[in-house]
Amino acid sequence: MSEAQRRETASDEIPAGHPVPGRSAPVGVLLANLGTPDGYDYWSMRRYLNEFLSDKRVIDYPSWKWQPILQTVILGKRPFSSGANYKLIWNEELNESPLMTITKAQTAAIGAALTERFGDRVMVDFCMRYGNPSTESVLRRMIDAGCRRIVFLPLYPQYAGATVATANDQIFRALMKEKRQPSLRVVPEYFDHPLYIQALAGSVRRAYEALDQRPDVLVASYHGMPKRYVEEGDPYYCQCRKTTRLLRESLGWNEADIDTSFQSVFGPEEWLRPYTVEHVAELAKQGKKRIAVIAPAFSADCIETLEEIQGEIQEAFLHAGGESFTYIPCLNDDPAHIAALTEVLSDNLAGWL
Repeated sequence: MSEAQRRETASDEIPAGHPVPGRSAPVGVLLANLGTPDGYDYWSMRRYLNEFLSDKRVIDYPSWKWQPILQTVILGKRPFSSGANYKLIWNEELNESPLMTITKAQTAAIGAALTERFGDRVMVDFCMRYGNPSTESVLRRMIDAGCRRIVFLPLYPQYAGATVATANDQIFRALMKEKRQPSLRVVPEYFDHPLYIQALAGSVRRAYEALDQRPDVLVASYHGMPKRYVEEGDPYYCQCRKTTRLLRESLGWNEADIDTSFQSVFGPEEWLRPYTVEHVAELAKQGKKRIAVIAPAFSADCIETLEEIQGEIQEAFLHAGGESFTYIPCLNDDPAHIAALTEVLSDNLAGWL
């Protein structure tokens, strides 16, 4: 019996709707970002913050100690303040956060690049760790489309338990519910990938070329984390420092031209230092009147860059005597960024395509 006859015979014995053996199946490419509320109203914000702040990878205090504080004090007040901040940056035309808009654009651009390289053998989609579209729903959509092999890319250049690890946790939890699990490859962090560094350097050069005067210093502001997490083995701090060094070397700058700091401090613990909001104020007091800020840990502009950096952090610098503050946007869907991510994904698709 020929191969075609065997497939036809097997198809006759399979229940309706069941995948047919031998049928070409796409390889899934699933991008994962942090997440976004569905809206900036109180209840949308509360749902989002509850999911985010209940994650033990983010806040690892015992539930008996943390949840009463979260459910009463924090979720009673913070949805209002966070919602007000989201309202300032909300994409009213599409009724979504900038992170959602940018992630959609990144997904479309990466999908086009991979299709050009591999044809219709790839299916590219995205999910959010918190909020919608959920990891579980998009994984199910890929499986329903016939994907038996999936490459999973958390969109975080540097590894951290509160970003990459929790994204991985979520897709592993989703896989636990599947009768027929697809093969899964998890893409590791890409903080030192040459094309990622080149993309960062290119964005800095373009920003500096557009200014009348060169900034006195470039501040590379990374999202912070409790210092304790690093002491317990998280490599994030070292990877951030290396990203800054590689960026400086790519630009051909001296060490004094670029600093590393950490933002978004939350809670009573000591976090990684220096804190960006304090560091920029200190720079102004030291006579650094013109600075630029870049956020290499974020693959897309979001509340931490559009509101925190360009709001609180900029105000701290100007209030301390600074005169010129330039924010250099995240790489977003810049062609150099898309090329870097496409290369990272192609490396991890090797042997499957």
